[in-house]
Formats: sequence, C-alpha cells, structure tokens
Amino acid sequence: MDKIFTNMRKPLFRYLVIVAGTGLLAFAIKCIFDTVGLVTGGFTGIAILLKSLTGFFYEGGIPLWFANLALNIPFFLIALKIKGKRFIWRTGVATVLLSVWLYVIPEIDFAAGDYILASIFGGVLAGIAMGMILWANATTGGTEMVALLLQGWLKHYSVPQIMQVLDGMVVLAGLYVFGLRPSMYAIVAIYISSKVTDTILEGMKFSKGAYIITDFYEEVAKRIMEDLDRGVTGMDAYGMYSGNKKCVLYCVVSKKEIVRLKELVHEVDRKAFVVVGDVREVLGEGFIRL
Repeated sequence: MDKIFTNMRKPLFRYLVIVAGTGLLAFAIKCIFDTVGLVTGGFTGIAILLKSLTGFFYEGGIPLWFANLALNIPFFLIALKIKGKRFIWRTGVATVLLSVWLYVIPEIDFAAGDYILASIFGGVLAGIAMGMILWANATTGGTEMVALLLQGWLKHYSVPQIMQVLDGMVVLAGLYVFGLRPSMYAIVAIYISSKVTDTILEGMKFSKGAYIITDFYEEVAKRIMEDLDRGVTGMDAYGMYSGNKKCVLYCVVSKKEIVRLKELVHEVDRKAFVVVGDVREVLGEGFIRL
C-alpha cells in the first residue's frame, strides 16, 4: 500500500506544482508585465499586444485569459493529431490553468509604472514559475508548441532556435506598439527570467568538484576520507609530458569545505596539481537525496 500511495503521490505533487507555477506566472503577466506594457514573448506577449490594440474597439481590450486560450487551441489540435494525447496532456493542463489564473487574478498595478521594478521583479517571478512548470515536465504551450510543430519541417534548426526567432518577432511587435523603452526592459526581463529558470532546473545548492594529481594519491585520499568524511574516486591516467602513469583523484565537497580540502592536499604534497570547478547540483550520499 505504501508503494501504491507513493506512486500516486508523485504525479499528484507534479500537478500541484503546475497549479502553483501557472498561478505565479499569471500574476507576473497580469499584475506586472501587462500594466507597464512589457511584451516578453510567447502567446502571453501576443495577448498583451491584442489587449492594447483592441482597447479602441472593446472596453478594456480582449482579456488576457481569452487571447491566450484562443491562440493555443488551434496548435493543440494540430499537435494532438500529429503527436498524440500523451504528448500534450500536461501542457494542455498547464495552458488551461494559466488562462484560468489570468481570469481569476484581479488586475492590480504592482509596478506602479516603474520599468526597472517590473523587469527585475517580474523577471524573477516568471523565471521561478517557468522553472516549476518545466520541472513538472510541462509547458504553457505558446511559441514552444509552435516551435515543436515547425521543427518537423525545419529539421536543420533546433526547437530553442525556432523559439528565439518566434519570441523575437513578438518582442519586435511590442516595440511597434509600446515603444522602445518598454521593449528594452522586456529584454531585461526575458534575460532575468531565463537565468532564474536555469537556476531552478539545475539546482541551487552549489558545490565544488576537485581533480587532484599527486604521486601520494593514497595518502591524500585517506586524509580526505578521514578528515572531511567525503568519498574520493581514483581514475587511471597517463601523463603526456612525463610519460608516466598517474592516478587522478576526484572529489566533490561543499563550498565551505574546499579550503580545507586544498589545505589537506598541500600538507601531504606541496607539488600536487589541483583543479577546482563549480558543480551546480550533486545528488547522492552526503548531498541531496536522489
């Protein structure tokens, strides 16, 4: 029973993450980006444009939730026919939820006309939201869905490359409608959003990885395992200059432990060659449980 409950809980948790992520994204779009005219690409960016352009004919313009849903439906039907149900299920749920949130959330101007606040704060919120949605193996449709479909005909280009072109066209359209200043800040928001999304997906607990080349590898490994309580992996190597066989040690430690690691190596062998690099995410014993 515990195993059955665990298997049921995993997809349920992912859908809860999608609900939270789409709600946060809708807030960033409706209460920050839309209020100052930041068109950050995607179908939501087109929705902001349509709302502004149709304000002359319809009071308040076409609602964001309706435009987002209407733009996505044709492409979902095409994807359903080409890719099948399993391909679009979670993305369909996320797209509908985003439109629901855009309908439910009241329109409040949190940026108060401040473009810097809108681009930074909105970019961070949108980045966190997209990171949550992508972590749950879903997307919100839009230009990503279009890019996936176009990639079937444009096989020489990757999906991200096609998306960049599509989103670039949306941002250029925003330049025409809202002017240069909002478009420049929209680019800042896009950059911040992408960096935050990458951080969410790649992990926020940074560590340090060290390659250690020394003739006293056994003693160095023993000191690391005993003093730092960290595992060490030895790899056979061959020195191209010296022509000698080497044993390269590899060890991953926390950021605060890297100083002590270098001190231990230096105490054993002052001539040791140590290469230290950043590790974005570490899963396993002593770090984050897989």
